[in-house]
Amino acid sequence: MQNFELSFRDFIGCEDVGQAQGTVYFILRMAFKAGWLATGGEPPKIEPAAQSFRVMNVNPDHGLLE
Repeated sequence: MQNFELSFRDFIGCEDVGQAQGTVYFILRMAFKAGWLATGGEPPKIEPAAQSFRVMNVNPDHGLLE
């Protein structure tokens, strides 16, 4: 029987999981942004951490990139 932690590390490292993490981040950020704007907050500027998701074809302010 394989070690759980080693198998989980391999699973987390696969490309599909990375894409799913980017999608979850995008959904959470968009939901938070909607609430932020609804309460009168200023629209956010894209921070360096958010820019890294552009590599995965996700723009946290506009959705999937083409």
